[in-house]
Amino acid sequence: MSSQEFSEKSLPSEQDTAHGTAVAENPFADPGLPPHKPRIQDLDERAAKRSERTVALLFTTSMLATVAFIASFVIFPVDKIVYVWPLGHVSATNLSLGLTLGIALFCIGAGAVHWARTLMSDEEVADDRHPIEAAPDVKAKVMADFAAGAEESALGRRKLIRNTMFGALAMVPLSGIVLLRELGPLPEKKLFHTSWAEGKQLINMNTMEPLRPEDVTVGSLTFAMPEGLSEEDHDFNTKIAKDALMIVRLQPEDIKDKRELEWSYEGIVAFSKICTHVGCPISLYEQQTHHVLCPCHQSTFDLSDGARVIFGPAGHALPQLRIGVNDKGNLEALGDFEEPVGPAFWERG
Repeated sequence: MSSQEFSEKSLPSEQDTAHGTAVAENPFADPGLPPHKPRIQDLDERAAKRSERTVALLFTTSMLATVAFIASFVIFPVDKIVYVWPLGHVSATNLSLGLTLGIALFCIGAGAVHWARTLMSDEEVADDRHPIEAAPDVKAKVMADFAAGAEESALGRRKLIRNTMFGALAMVPLSGIVLLRELGPLPEKKLFHTSWAEGKQLINMNTMEPLRPEDVTVGSLTFAMPEGLSEEDHDFNTKIAKDALMIVRLQPEDIKDKRELEWSYEGIVAFSKICTHVGCPISLYEQQTHHVLCPCHQSTFDLSDGARVIFGPAGHALPQLRIGVNDKGNLEALGDFEEPVGPAFWERG
């Protein structure tokens, strides 16, 4: 059967029309909006109050979850692992932060949805299309619609919802502010201090034994670390990056800087091993000139003149550690460095 034959057969015949089977003039006519059915909250104020309390409870739960998020961030150590069935062993920090932030965001969304479905106006209104232009009558209509929407939302009358919603929306951003802290560790005063302190012995990093003055010969270069620091410590690399010490013995008459001579012991001087340019470890020593060279960018320091910079991009001299000898005959520190070691940072100067 051809499509033309099918179309002709599907059309009503004159006989059908005559017997009362009429074809609609417009089969695509607008059926209009269904009649509005009021909700129980529209008819019963007690039901409306229950919905209001439910929304307020969700917003309040969001606020409490935000507080719990911040508390979890402070309470749980980063390396704490807990067993949670059926997840197994998980990070306590990740679990608590994800759970509390998820609850905070979910409760705001659920509260807004419940508010819209039970208390805001649900009556559909058809609006004719109009040209997109900022005519005065359009502006007036927009403002009128906005005012009507604000009135229908009952935001002014439902003060409990309004106040708890504002509280939840105001507190959720605190989660993001707290997370900003993890962009990097807070320096506090850590950059100003090292593990060196008065009475700490100088430990030879090769033999792991306390250094004695007779162990350091003229022209030699020895590396030391503070007593009590061990390579087995979990934060050894962090500490040694500030504590590493460079020990050199000079003839006292070759030392040009007065303070350097006062802080030395029988010509033995102790300077930070960390270059003041970008923090590379210094390891090249020229015993004839008493110069040390950083292998990274060739910053050169004169150990006979307060370790001042004589070449390269380093911005300032190597910090010196004041040393002496204890009652056991071992070299010891007489305090910490008096300035931060390593590269310059914003607190310097």
